[in-house]
Amino acid sequence: MYGVVTRNPDEVEWPDFDRAFYEVKDVTGRAAEPLPEAVNMVSCFGDTAAAEDNPELVPVDDEGNLATRDQRFFDWAYICPTNEDYRAGLLEIVSDCAAENADVRLDDVGFPRDGYCHCERCERLFDEWVAEHDADGDEADWYAWRAEVITEFVAEAAERIPGRTYLTLYPDPYPGHLYERAGLDIEALAEYVDEFVVPLYDVHYGTTYWLETIAKGFRSLLDPLDVPFAIELYAVDAEMEMDDLIHATEVAEAYADEVYFGYDASNAAAALRRKRADQQEGVTHRPGDEN
Repeated sequence: MYGVVTRNPDEVEWPDFDRAFYEVKDVTGRAAEPLPEAVNMVSCFGDTAAAEDNPELVPVDDEGNLATRDQRFFDWAYICPTNEDYRAGLLEIVSDCAAENADVRLDDVGFPRDGYCHCERCERLFDEWVAEHDADGDEADWYAWRAEVITEFVAEAAERIPGRTYLTLYPDPYPGHLYERAGLDIEALAEYVDEFVVPLYDVHYGTTYWLETIAKGFRSLLDPLDVPFAIELYAVDAEMEMDDLIHATEVAEAYADEVYFGYDASNAAAALRRKRADQQEGVTHRPGDEN
């Protein structure tokens, strides 16, 4: 099955795709009305506009560095997952999406990196968690508390989604990395998630050994949980060779249950048409063959 991720309402009904994801809220903070014809998609804790309007929403590390684009590694700004008002707003958006289409995709869920968050609220909530669990308050407890914060949010969101709950994962299947980086406890989340989506983006896909390696890693990670996963490829670059995108699609579908394309429906549709045409092999008749 093939799908597309788009910001253009007209593209959600293109016949080339079996499924369409429509961005209702993206990492810039741009918002749109949900559509009944698409799986509406919500960037949860990535929100540059909200961070710029109110820096108090932004996670901080133990040195006071804000998780914004000014910091190394961050392409957008983040919002602290323990901020109750912001979470409540997100859940309202999820409910609005589910009212239009029963399926909803949660994107950018988690803490920004393993050093976050040490805001006063997070420090207080962690201390309360330590006391409640009679824990030591060490690093292992810190990771466990963060994972509980994220799992509780996904559970609350899933309660508002009558259909399938999709959850985007960071593209890192190495054991423990999702847990330590973002607070994503995959085993706990599997109870609430119907499909994981893994974006593996490149602007050319000239080589795909890394794509195969990461895809195989996620297959190994998720197989024991019996939760399907999809790989999302990047289809935007105008200079991308069509054959390279088709080859990347073939590699992805060897491991993933579904393959999606972001954010250029035209390129994605062209690749799928070419791929399907190539698969329609003609019949060769040789002398002496029986009709």
